[in-house]
Amino acid sequence: MDTKAILDLGVPLAFGLAALGSAMGLGKAVSAAMEAIGRQPEAFNKILIAMAVGCAFIDTITIFAMLLFFSYVKA
Repeated sequence: MDTKAILDLGVPLAFGLAALGSAMGLGKAVSAAMEAIGRQPEAFNKILIAMAVGCAFIDTITIFAMLLFFSYVKA
């Protein structure tokens, strides 16, 4: 198997794994934030801001993977 064939298989798999990991991370982050708000409703704003920043960082990984995927597909 040559390098191009390996990349043709590996790049979509890597993108899929990045998307799956991102989805699982977002689910866990939002779940933990909702539990924290349920335990301590007065800290809603602090928890929401921390969750939003964390979700942005998690989504960044998927966006980078998508950019790499599409740059490879075009080449």
